Amino acid sequence: MARLKPLPAVWLVSDARSDAVLEAALIRLPRGSGFIFRHFHLPPAQRRARFVALARIARGRDHVVVLGGTTAQARAWGAGGAYGSPRQLACGPKSLRLAAVHSLHELALARRADLVLLSPAFATRSHPGAAPLGPLRFRLVAARSQAPVIALGGMNPRTAQRLGWARWAAIDTFLR
Repeated sequence: MARLKPLPAVWLVSDARSDAVLEAALIRLPRGSGFIFRHFHLPPAQRRARFVALARIARGRDHVVVLGGTTAQARAWGAGGAYGSPRQLACGPKSLRLAAVHSLHELALARRADLVLLSPAFATRSHPGAAPLGPLRFRLVAARSQAPVIALGGMNPRTAQRLGWARWAAIDTFLR
């Protein structure tokens, strides 16, 4: 997919824990970053209203806004792309697709993804007890991707440097 500007290297991913501070986090996020709105915990009407409010702030900071859901839903809501499992993104209208991947098997299914979020790179509060990939396994899996890879899970500027990875996403890092 042709894009007018490069895709962001840094992304904020929303969840229920972050909701109360997302406005401030979007403002603190470096200008031109990415924002992935998930909020699957909300009923549909509330979820859409929350998306509209946060997308307005994000776009005011030149952030790329991506909706957790199908490409059709992302298009209907005016999002810049869709985020979901490789299977969820396998069909639908052409748009920016960010696939959530946790294994080589899922990576193989992410053929239509424009970006892959590979996780968990490190231990994370979002998935307590999940075995992190660690730097070596992360790089081995990422090397097999046909799309650019975004590191997710325990990520912040320090862990991104430790991983040696320029593209990364976080939930907690920008909430403080």
